[in-house]
Amino acid sequence: MTANDAVTGEAAPDVSPVAPAVEEAWSVDNVVAALPGGPPAYNTTSPVPFFHVLERLKTTKREGWRRFGIDRGESISDHMYRMSLITMLAPPSLAARINIPHCTKMALVHDMAEALVGDITPKDGVAKAEKSRRESTTMDYLVEGLLGRVDGGAAGRDLKAIWQEYEDGVTLESQFVHDVDKVELVLQMFDYERRHGGQLDLSEFSWVATRIALPEVRAWSDEILRERHAFWEARGAQPTGYTESAELQPELRAQQDEYYGKT
Repeated sequence: MTANDAVTGEAAPDVSPVAPAVEEAWSVDNVVAALPGGPPAYNTTSPVPFFHVLERLKTTKREGWRRFGIDRGESISDHMYRMSLITMLAPPSLAARINIPHCTKMALVHDMAEALVGDITPKDGVAKAEKSRRESTTMDYLVEGLLGRVDGGAAGRDLKAIWQEYEDGVTLESQFVHDVDKVELVLQMFDYERRHGGQLDLSEFSWVATRIALPEVRAWSDEILRERHAFWEARGAQPTGYTESAELQPELRAQQDEYYGKT
């Protein structure tokens, strides 16, 4: 009892600090447990459970656009589909040096983990190392837990190897697909601006064009940005925010560098 308790005859309210709730670490198990209909069948000889999980790539939206009010935008599968077709149109100067069918596979596989992880963007506050952990554990779940017994697991191991090659970004094929990933984003940015008749400025995303490394892909990006410049100029306007010659705010630049700086 405190001195104040003795005066009032009443016990003072409990004001001891309450420990903040600890956010539970992200895990594949928690995600699959919450899937509609429950977790897919695990460790079977059929690929059908894996096929069901892939459906989420068709319905999960690319999150970066939502901040600009684009709620009915592209899905993860939409993005990977156009990427896969872009890889098939590599200019001869590049196609002669790389395995195009392998690049097409990589484009179709590179975001597969997002079926469970979701589309994490640089603004979501998830460190790249944590993003990589989530995606790697998801790929292990998909290729070992859902495909590990399908025809001896060979197809699953091939998918994981292609995904890992993209993540490592060492081979010329993976560098090409990384660049295609970026140019597809630049394309989608401009597609949305045109769809909204110049009422939507998505300049923030144009910065990714500066991280395209291969000259053949950079030529595509330059052409898209020239089209974009003419589009805005014809409307007597210039997009605000980041443009090809402007600087990003330091915080956003740091976020973008973490995600796109390597490749």
